[in-house]
Amino acid sequence: MLMRTDPFRELDRLTQQVFGTPGTWSKPAAMPMDAYRAGDEFVVCFDLPGVSPDAIELDIERNVLTVKAERRPLPGGDDVQMQVSERPLGVFSRQLFLGESLDTDHISADYEAGVLTLRIPVAEKAKPRRIEIGGAQSDRKEIQA
Repeated sequence: MLMRTDPFRELDRLTQQVFGTPGTWSKPAAMPMDAYRAGDEFVVCFDLPGVSPDAIELDIERNVLTVKAERRPLPGGDDVQMQVSERPLGVFSRQLFLGESLDTDHISADYEAGVLTLRIPVAEKAKPRRIEIGGAQSDRKEIQA
């Protein structure tokens, strides 16, 4: 997989927010998120109000997590006339580069009330542990690793 950075990506996201240009699959719009650590897991929350759960894609490849979602127009017919439409439609995307200290094999995802929540556990090898020091039987001690 070829990985590249786009120095203008943040400027493109700001422009899309200001001018309201819809995201496409080739140029997705911004997706707001919060991330924090809670105990032995990292929690990432993405704001996706109005997005159907079947329109969300989660992929991980080589510790790069990609979230894509599409907000589609509401179903309508000949008798439906839109009065106000302020929520942006289109494709939204975000990529996260996950460190080696995270267990990417056990990521869980929940979608409730327009918020996609990912829980990524810290890998066992990255958790602090005690190491026993050998030596004379009476002088056995433990140190914090």
